[in-house]
Amino acid sequence: MLGLPRKTLLAIEAVLDIAYHAGGTTVQSGDITTRQGIPKRSLEPILQQLTRAGILAGVRGPRGGYRLARERRRITLGEIIRLVTGEEENEGPEASTSDLGTRVVQPLWIELTAEVMARLESITLEDLCERSRAAGIPAHAAAIVDFTI
Repeated sequence: MLGLPRKTLLAIEAVLDIAYHAGGTTVQSGDITTRQGIPKRSLEPILQQLTRAGILAGVRGPRGGYRLARERRRITLGEIIRLVTGEEENEGPEASTSDLGTRVVQPLWIELTAEVMARLESITLEDLCERSRAAGIPAHAAAIVDFTI
């Protein structure tokens, strides 16, 4: 079965974690690593890449961390995947020199990749947050009670 590279899955999980758990606050990378069970050294470069691309916004200071740079409904899985994998990895398999490879396999692979990416472009972070709620996963932000008046 085809799968996504580990780095891509980490990026999706990190952005979803931020979208689902942030509420109106930021999420610290240490909280993400604790909830997702991933090493911080693997996560930080991904968070920086997502910040440079405008998917996340980094906030400095004692209450700093990461938040979404745009609304959840405006960020798609396709956008995250294209960013992390790079466009060249979505163009198809390595060039073949055989007729079967160049005339049959490569065009089919490019067609299938385009179909999958179109589907991924239709799935937003809002959709994934709704799936998380439906799965009964408690949101950290919902547990925070703020008594500020």
